[in-house]
Amino acid sequence: MSAAALTVTPILVLQAEPHEHVLPADNATSPRDPHLVPVFDKLTSPTDPILFLPPLLSCLPPHLSVHNIIPSHSSAPKTHLPDIDPASLSLHKTLHNFKPITSSYATMPYAEAFNWSELRLPAHEEREWYCVVFRSKRKEGSDSGPLYEADAKAHEEAIQNGGLIMYWYGIPDPETGMNLATCIWQSRRHAIAANSRPHHLRAMRLAAASYEVYDLERYTLRKVAGQTGVTVESFSGQDVGW
Repeated sequence: MSAAALTVTPILVLQAEPHEHVLPADNATSPRDPHLVPVFDKLTSPTDPILFLPPLLSCLPPHLSVHNIIPSHSSAPKTHLPDIDPASLSLHKTLHNFKPITSSYATMPYAEAFNWSELRLPAHEEREWYCVVFRSKRKEGSDSGPLYEADAKAHEEAIQNGGLIMYWYGIPDPETGMNLATCIWQSRRHAIAANSRPHHLRAMRLAAASYEVYDLERYTLRKVAGQTGVTVESFSGQDVGW
C-alpha cells in the first residue's frame, strides 16, 4: 500500500480480525453492549459482526482527571466528555440500530449492504460525516499475533483521538474469506489525525505482510435539512464534516 493511501486511512488496520472473549453460557443470548470495547486476541473468534459505538466521543480537557469521572472498575473507554454537535449525537443514537441487510456485505456496494434507509434523524438537522470501508482477505498461514497486538493499541489510540462515532466489524465469508469493516467519523480531519498516530502506523506496516486483499473505500454520509433519512455518497476529495 502506498504512502499516499495511508494518509487517509482511519483508525486501524483491523481485520486482523477483532475478537472478543466468549461470554458464559447463561449470558449467551444477551445482546452485546455496543459501548464495550472489543477484546483483540487470537484465541477466540466472534460468530457475529461487532458494532462498537464509543460512549464518550472525545477527550477531557487536560486539567481534569478522568478518575473523577469514570469509576475505576468501569469497562468503558477511559476517554471522556463528548465534544459533539447535535446532529452527530443524533447519528450516534440512531446507529445503535445499524446492521447489514445481506450476508454478502463484504462484496456488496456499501450503500446497499446496510440498513441506511432505516436510520432516522431529526428533520431540521443537516450535516455530513466521513465513512471509511475496509475490504480484506487474510493470507492463509500469516502470523496474526503481532498484528492483533498492534490493532488493539491502535484502537485505543483512535478512541483517545476523538471524533470516532462508530466502528463496525464483520466476520469473514466462509466461502471467499472476504471481510468488511467500516467506521464513521465526525470529520475527515479526525480520521487523518488518528491515522498519523504511532500505533496506527505500526499496524499498517504489519498489515502489508498479512493480507492477500486489502482495499480501502471512502464515502460521505449526508443528512439534509427537511428530511429524516441519510444518504451514502462517494467521497469527492473535499473536506467532510467538522
